[in-house]
Amino acid sequence: MDLKAVKTFHKIVTCKSFNRAAEELNYAQSTVTMQIQKLETDLGVRLLERGKTFRLTEAGRLFFDQSRHIVKEIEQLQNNMSDLLLGEAGSIRLGAVEPIASRLLPGILGEFLAEHPKIRISVEIGNSAPLAERLLQGNLDLAVCSTPAIGTDLYFEPLFAEELTVLMPEGHPAAEHERVSLNDLREHRLLITAHNCTYRKKVEIAFQELPGSQMNTMEVGSMTALKNYVAAGLGIALVPKSIASSPPAGTTVRDLSDNPIAIRFGILCKTSAFPLKHAAAKLYQCLKENLQRQKKDLPN
Repeated sequence: MDLKAVKTFHKIVTCKSFNRAAEELNYAQSTVTMQIQKLETDLGVRLLERGKTFRLTEAGRLFFDQSRHIVKEIEQLQNNMSDLLLGEAGSIRLGAVEPIASRLLPGILGEFLAEHPKIRISVEIGNSAPLAERLLQGNLDLAVCSTPAIGTDLYFEPLFAEELTVLMPEGHPAAEHERVSLNDLREHRLLITAHNCTYRKKVEIAFQELPGSQMNTMEVGSMTALKNYVAAGLGIALVPKSIASSPPAGTTVRDLSDNPIAIRFGILCKTSAFPLKHAAAKLYQCLKENLQRQKKDLPN
């Protein structure tokens, strides 16, 4: 059964005229007639009684009633496919690390979805290494995270650097100085994130380069929860400046006197999928523009 012929049949019934149906469909009248004849042959029944005017046969009325929802669904499907190709519809699986996922993405995605209401986005929050693995497995379309491991089939576009600063309880001995060194922090309990967290790896590398005994640490799985543990007096933490910009009551912030510890972040996707297409390409560009605008340039 030819879908075009079915749609032509519905147009004839709606317009109550072969001529008007042909005009609206931009067909020759002979084309309309041939389509209806072919449809009737395929169905094995007569749908329309021809004459100076036409009328539906019993089979025509039944076919019109029961095929109406099919035509509407096919038209909707065609519109959806058109929107998909134009990047105005689709489903995107986005991964993101903290604190970007909590502090930056809500505003960015809110504006994006307001402009593209037919696009659906799911957000998966995690550390950079698991997100990269999810991309490789095909479970994510793109992610905002740190630089991936060398040798992976992943394309990374760095966008900004996140510097770490020291968050400590008010009245902490180290808070007597305007700036503190990593060596000063060795004497105090350091709150660290999960073992596969990029922030923790950077911090551990920085301390490993210093002489001295092993650090006294306490692991807290969530980067965004660290500041609350600091406020409770459980220790000090090296956190992104974006988190420390609004420290909780009972805490204070100090910059490092050592060389800055900075982590590069950007957008990650599979090399084979880049450049991204359709809705994912629109989201990629939106994230790129907004993240670059909200963060300072990468350090040299």
